[in-house]
Amino acid sequence: MKQNKKLTIFYCCALLLGLMSSNLCALESDSEQPITIDSNTATYDDVTATSIYTGNVISIQGSIRVNSDKLVVYFVDGDAEKLVFTGNKAKFKQTPSEDGEDITGEALTGEFYPKKNLLILINEATVWQGNATYSSNLIEYDIKTSLVKAGEKSSDASRVHVILKPKAKEQQPMAKKPAPKDTKK
Repeated sequence: MKQNKKLTIFYCCALLLGLMSSNLCALESDSEQPITIDSNTATYDDVTATSIYTGNVISIQGSIRVNSDKLVVYFVDGDAEKLVFTGNKAKFKQTPSEDGEDITGEALTGEFYPKKNLLILINEATVWQGNATYSSNLIEYDIKTSLVKAGEKSSDASRVHVILKPKAKEQQPMAKKPAPKDTKK
C-alpha cells in the first residue's frame, strides 16, 4: 500500500512539473501552435489555394492574436505560407515571454509569414512595447526574437517616428514638515 501511495505522489508531481514546464515553453513555441481563425464568413478556393475570411476576423497562434476586417491565407503544399490582414487598422498583440510586457501594433495591412516568424506592418503602422512607440509606413517584427525594424531602406522620403517615454517614478510618501518655530517670546 505504501508503494502505491509513493507511486501516486510521484506521478502527480511529474504531471504538475509537466504542466508548469509547458506553460513556460508555450510562448517560445508560438510558431509550433495551430492557427485558429474565427470570422463572420469564410471561403476556400482550391484552384488558387487561398482562403478568405471577412467580418470581425480573430486569428490566434499561441500568444499571438490578430484582429482584422479581412484575412487572406495563401497555402503552399497544404501549409499556410502567408497571411494578409487588412482593415480599418488591423491590430496584433503578442506576449513575448512569461514575465515580459506585451507587444502590440496596428496597421492598415499586415503580412504574416508563419514559417519565418515574420510580421510585416504596412501603411500607418505603429508598434508599442512598454514605454516605446515606433511609427512608420513599414515595420518588420520578428516574432521569435521580438526584434522590431522600422522604415524603408530604399527611400529617405519615409521617416520613422519613435517615442521613448521615461518610466514613471514611484511616489515617495511625503515627509512631515516640522512645525514652524514660534519666534515670539
